[in-house]
Amino acid sequence: MLGATRLRLTGRVAYDNGMESSPQVTADAVGGVWRVSVGGRWSLELPWPASADAALAGLADQRIQGLTLSASGLDSWDSSLLVFLVQLVRRARERKLKVTLDLPEGLTRLVDMAFAVPPRAGAERSATRGDVFEHIGAAALALPPRIADFLSFLGDVSIAVWNLIIGRSRMRPQDFITAMYECGVQSLPIISVTSMLFGLILAFVGAVQLTQFGAQIYVAGLVGIGMLRVMGAVMVGVVMSGRIGAAYAAFIGTMQVNEEIDALETLGISPVDFLVLPRMLALMFMVPLLTLYADLMGVLGGFLVGTCMLGLNPLEYIHATVHMVPYRQLVIGLVYGTLFGVVIAIAGCYQGMRCGRSAMAVGQTTTRAVVNSLVGIIVMTAIVTIICNVIGV
Repeated sequence: MLGATRLRLTGRVAYDNGMESSPQVTADAVGGVWRVSVGGRWSLELPWPASADAALAGLADQRIQGLTLSASGLDSWDSSLLVFLVQLVRRARERKLKVTLDLPEGLTRLVDMAFAVPPRAGAERSATRGDVFEHIGAAALALPPRIADFLSFLGDVSIAVWNLIIGRSRMRPQDFITAMYECGVQSLPIISVTSMLFGLILAFVGAVQLTQFGAQIYVAGLVGIGMLRVMGAVMVGVVMSGRIGAAYAAFIGTMQVNEEIDALETLGISPVDFLVLPRMLALMFMVPLLTLYADLMGVLGGFLVGTCMLGLNPLEYIHATVHMVPYRQLVIGLVYGTLFGVVIAIAGCYQGMRCGRSAMAVGQTTTRAVVNSLVGIIVMTAIVTIICNVIGV
């Protein structure tokens, strides 16, 4: 029987000056109760007594049915004593032992506070890593809720558009005008540079092969069809994804962190009408116009290569561009641009509306918005291209 035996552990640290100013731990087991008494002076500067480890290890005895903590001759103490007592209590609770505290009032209150709030689930980092199939399964299980949430967001946007059509929308006209200025006029410099450079690159690439057959004039058709049909819209979409889509996600995400969107809902104002709708309409109107401008700058870049590098006559180059590029290529490019504007707006606003409540979440939301916009542009380009090929356009 445990009560028949008595185990006593005492730890002291002696210093050169002969003073016993050290942490003291006394532990004994009587009647199935592990009694631990602390005393002396506890400080982070003093070494941890060996008997403290023995007192912690004694709780592993399966014959122990309870824990009693007391203080005898306790001098000054700091957080080192609290750490020791919390470890004792935690190990006892893990074994579901009865814990009795016979400590000074301040020390008892601190120990109780240490266990007042349970640890948050998932707060600790896990050292284990699941296998590939586990990650695939977790991603597959998380996919349906995400799809349902995205469809719910699309439904809210559709309702907002319908309310705008019937004249019941809460969208402010000045927000729409401001959004058009931000994504349209302020984007002209970067669109000009990227589109002209892409036209130059496209003309150089074509000239490498065409000059071998003396067909330099076909550079005009190559650049014109390439820019007007798809590349002008794609370049605008990529630039707008990084510039406007990320800005929308960061702006709305910051409002989510600051609880401004919650305030709008409390006031009875729909965040979709107030934040999403004007930005989506602005991109739908401005991206096609920017696509026209990008087409013009791309053709201008090809014109510079054709006239300055290939020695073509300027009027001959313009005449070849007009005759080699049918107008339907321009219409197809505008369709691309309109769809890209919708994709960028929905991706940026959706990620902003679903942003977390921390500063780090805003950065993650911005990254996801750009990635989703680019993936959406590529997928939409593939779909429209296949449709055009099927119908023979």
